[in-house]
Amino acid sequence: MTTEKILRWGLFAVLLLFALFYLMPLFVMLTTSLKSLEEIRTGGLLSLPRQLTFQPWIEAWSSACAGTQCEGLRPFFWNSILMAVPAVLISTMVGAINGYVFAQWRFPGANLFFAAILFGCFIPFQVVLMPMARMLGLMGLAGTIPGLIFVHVIYGIGFTTLFFRNYYVTIPQELMRAAKVDGAGFFRIFFSIFLPLSLPIITVSVIWQFTQIWNDFLFGVSFSGAGSQPVTVALNNIVNSTTGVKAYNVDMAAAIIAALPTLFVYVVAGKYFIRGLTAGSVKG
Repeated sequence: MTTEKILRWGLFAVLLLFALFYLMPLFVMLTTSLKSLEEIRTGGLLSLPRQLTFQPWIEAWSSACAGTQCEGLRPFFWNSILMAVPAVLISTMVGAINGYVFAQWRFPGANLFFAAILFGCFIPFQVVLMPMARMLGLMGLAGTIPGLIFVHVIYGIGFTTLFFRNYYVTIPQELMRAAKVDGAGFFRIFFSIFLPLSLPIITVSVIWQFTQIWNDFLFGVSFSGAGSQPVTVALNNIVNSTTGVKAYNVDMAAAIIAALPTLFVYVVAGKYFIRGLTAGSVKG
């Protein structure tokens, strides 16, 4: 065996060890969620289930108690979908138009406006809580799902604008000039030329925004009401408000259910995420 092959197999072994290390928590969560409480108490943490049971998953979905409410994750899961889907679509669309303007329709002070929008990306969540609560109160959206959509759209526009602006500066200016010569206007050029070329960066924006919004806890717990809480807040309430015997199998099943949408998005479109990021990384 040559030295090159030995090094390659050594690299594969190291990567395999890292993969096993990072997948270990998921393995423990999955196996624990498929065990009964009796088996959890008597068995090992890493042992496989002796008898599979899906009762913890059923309980986590439909009847797990968060305080005095025993509705499981189901209503809160749909709240997250009602919140995440419109927020992702709106912030992506607004970011695409902003990026198109900053990259191709330069105007006096464009760099200053772009810097101001980028500044919003680096403001910690905690800083905007009080101003945002006041704004939602004035708009009559406090404690509602539209209010959560509004918050996530505002906070996500900075990131989506950055993604699309860096992607659109790589598109040749000759396309713009040719379209203008043919009489195309602002929106005709955007919808007929730029948007069809934007699939890689749209994928990046959708994955980024969906992950951020779905996994958010701080905005969800701060701005939601009793009937509009997202799944992350419900998961926290289920895990931390249990009384009596701690149902670790239900907690693990609930955590996996809450994480399934983001896992699904990354598994299906993960390769497009890297491809889209690198597509807009040549010019800045």
